[in-house]
Amino acid sequence: MPYPHVLLSAAVSLDGYLDDTGPDRLLLSSPADFDRVDEVRASVDAILIGAGTIRADNPRLLVNDPERRAARAAAGKPEYPLKVTVTATGELDPQARFWHTGGAKAVYTTDEGAGRAQVAADVVSLGPELDWRLLLEHLHDVRGVRRLMVEGGGTVHTQLLQQGLADELQLVLAPLFVGDPKAPRLFGPGGYQAGRLRLLESRRIEDVVLMRYEPTAPGAGAAPSAADRHWLRLACALAADCPPSRTAFSVGAVVVAADGTELARGHSREAGDAVVHAEEAALAKILPTDPRLPAATVYTSLEPCTHRASRPHPCAELILRAGVRRVVTAWREPDTFVTAADGTGALREAGVEVLLLGEFEAQAKAPNGHLLG
Repeated sequence: MPYPHVLLSAAVSLDGYLDDTGPDRLLLSSPADFDRVDEVRASVDAILIGAGTIRADNPRLLVNDPERRAARAAAGKPEYPLKVTVTATGELDPQARFWHTGGAKAVYTTDEGAGRAQVAADVVSLGPELDWRLLLEHLHDVRGVRRLMVEGGGTVHTQLLQQGLADELQLVLAPLFVGDPKAPRLFGPGGYQAGRLRLLESRRIEDVVLMRYEPTAPGAGAAPSAADRHWLRLACALAADCPPSRTAFSVGAVVVAADGTELARGHSREAGDAVVHAEEAALAKILPTDPRLPAATVYTSLEPCTHRASRPHPCAELILRAGVRRVVTAWREPDTFVTAADGTGALREAGVEVLLLGEFEAQAKAPNGHLLG
């Protein structure tokens, strides 16, 4: 199943510290940046912090601007995002401000921690150990979280980045040095990506600088994320829903916005149309004027076709007409029906980023075994 869009948010000193070792919290952001953070909070479905951050900072994690809260309510959302914390031990202070401000709260913990957590919140056990993938799946599928803001601490940020589960990093750099090796740092050992991060934005906000990054693979293009793998797994599962055919492949497709919102899904021969293709079925459910399309990704179990006899426009052309610039697929089209098929090449030539995740090829082929011999 898919995950929410995971946004890591932090402010650090010039030497990479989140705080100093004094009794009071070190304020690293500027007033204008605190307002920016408030705006980001208002845009997400949930905010997550580790239990250590609750103990160290005693935060409230609220949307402070009343107009932003009113806008959430007008859109049918809760006034405040869901507040989430993660703890292995379940040792939580029931008097912390986290539990007594804002709206709904949730705790994700272990089997052992679930017996200890005595707080006013929904407590969810992830099993004998903390499992970030299960946590993200539960947030997405059960609580409807599509955008998740993670505000710390360093251990949480490290684990999410290390496991390839972070989609974006919003990092604020403050013009001061801490210089104390005992102070908490943003990332711990093993938390760094194998390769550079791609800079999406750099912006001065009073005396601090906001930098937005996304993870990348070394050398070229965006690395497939955990979300990519889950959406492609879903597309492959949709292929199994296709009515069987002796003259066409069974294919599934999902179109997903940049923020992780599913825009549409489809599969071959959907709704009794004997010749409709998966990408065609999915794109037909989205308004051509939808502003999210250019930044969306099409996930398809088989690379989009470039030639077809049943319709005038092959799927690669439909993707280009929709303005989509990114495709993730599991399987290159064999020569079963079309000689020298190369949807991947045609899309790349037109400037579309195409990722082929061969780890899903067997799953994509499974509903088509009768055609492959």
